[in-house]
Amino acid sequence: MQRWHGPLDVPDDWGLSVVTIGEFDGVHRGHQWIVEHARHASAQLGLPVVVVTFDPHPDEVLRPGSHPPLLCTARRRSLLLADLGVDAVCVIEFTLEFSRLGPDEFVHSVLVDRLHAARVVVGEDSRFGHKAAGDVALLAELGEKYEFTAEGVPLLAENGVTISSSGIRAKLAAGNVAAAQHDLGRPHRVEGVVVRGHQRGRALGFPTANLETLPHTAIPADGIYAGWLVRLDVDGAELQRWPAAISVGTNPTFDEVDRTVEAYALDRDDLDLYGDHVGVDFTARLRETLKFGSVDELVAQMRVDVGDARRLLTAG
Repeated sequence: MQRWHGPLDVPDDWGLSVVTIGEFDGVHRGHQWIVEHARHASAQLGLPVVVVTFDPHPDEVLRPGSHPPLLCTARRRSLLLADLGVDAVCVIEFTLEFSRLGPDEFVHSVLVDRLHAARVVVGEDSRFGHKAAGDVALLAELGEKYEFTAEGVPLLAENGVTISSSGIRAKLAAGNVAAAQHDLGRPHRVEGVVVRGHQRGRALGFPTANLETLPHTAIPADGIYAGWLVRLDVDGAELQRWPAAISVGTNPTFDEVDRTVEAYALDRDDLDLYGDHVGVDFTARLRETLKFGSVDELVAQMRVDVGDARRLLTAG
C-alpha cells in the first residue's frame, strides 16, 4: 500500500481511482463497511481505492483543547486500512488554511486534480469543506461538474444504534472494553514506549511494562484487564505478542497520583522492553481498581487477577 503525505505527494502519473474520505479514527466496523463499498466499486471499475484522511484531528485545529481521545494513531490507521485492501492512503495535514477551503475547492484540488476520482464513496452523513458546508447531495452535484459519481453509504447500525468512534470512546471510558472490541472488530490498542516506573511489579513478582502513552490516547477506565502485550517494529508492525494482565490507574495502595498503563506478560520475567514501542490490546475487564490494606493483600489479589486473565485468554 502507498502512503502519501498530502495531495502533492500523489505521483504525477496517478490515474483514475475510487476515493473515500473521512477521519477513520479506529477504523471500526462502520468504517470497514464504507471501505467495503469502495472496494466493491473499485472491482466494478477496475480501479484502485484511495482513502483520504486527516492528521491532526480537525477538532484540535478548529477548537483547540477539544481534541477527542484517539482510538488509534495515524500510523496504525494506515496499517489497518492496508489490511482492508486499500491501495493508497492520503494523509492530509489539517490546518486552519486547509479548513477554509470551500467544498468546490476541496473537491477540485484533492479529489479531482490529484486523485482523479471516478467515484467517491462516503458515509451518508459525510460533511466536507469550510464550515462543513458540503454534504452528499452537493458532492453528487460537484460530481456532475467534474465527471465523477458519488455514493452515500448508509451508516452501519445494530439494534438501532449507529457504530461510531464517539460511541466506542464512551464504552472505553466506562471500562467496557468487550463492547468496544465488538464495535471495532478487534481489541482496542493503546500504544506507547516502555519506560522505567517505580519497578514495584518486579519486586512483587509481576514485572510490568510501563507505557509512556501518546498524547490524546483513548485509555480505558481505571481497572484491571486481560489482554495482550505486543512488541512493535519502527513501522508499527507486530513482532511478538504475549498474553497479559493489564493495570490502568494510579496504584492507590501506594498512594500514587500519576495514572499509568502497565502490562504484565503472563509467566514472563525475562523480557527487557525498555525503550521499545509496544501496544497493549484490551479484551476484558477483570475488576475495578482497589486500595489494599497491605502489600500481601495486593499480591494475593494480583495472583487471582493473573489466573483470571490466563483463563480468559486461553479459553477455547
